[in-house]
Amino acid sequence: MYPFHWVPADGRRHASLDKRPWGNAYPSGMLVSTLCSQEVVADATKEAWLWQTCGDCHSEAHRVAAAVREVPRMSV
Repeated sequence: MYPFHWVPADGRRHASLDKRPWGNAYPSGMLVSTLCSQEVVADATKEAWLWQTCGDCHSEAHRVAAAVREVPRMSV
């Protein structure tokens, strides 16, 4: 599991480290900080998920994901 979540906002799908207040999505109208260093207003509509991905968020999400995969895990 990665620490970021995707959120449609401002005409693109962005990634954010902000905590989601409920469920599995940011509600429409919520101000969200993104991995591309913007503050955007979430759009939780079905159509918004069809928007293109923000290139800067995509690159930063890959960097964050790679860092998470490198963290040693405890064996159970």
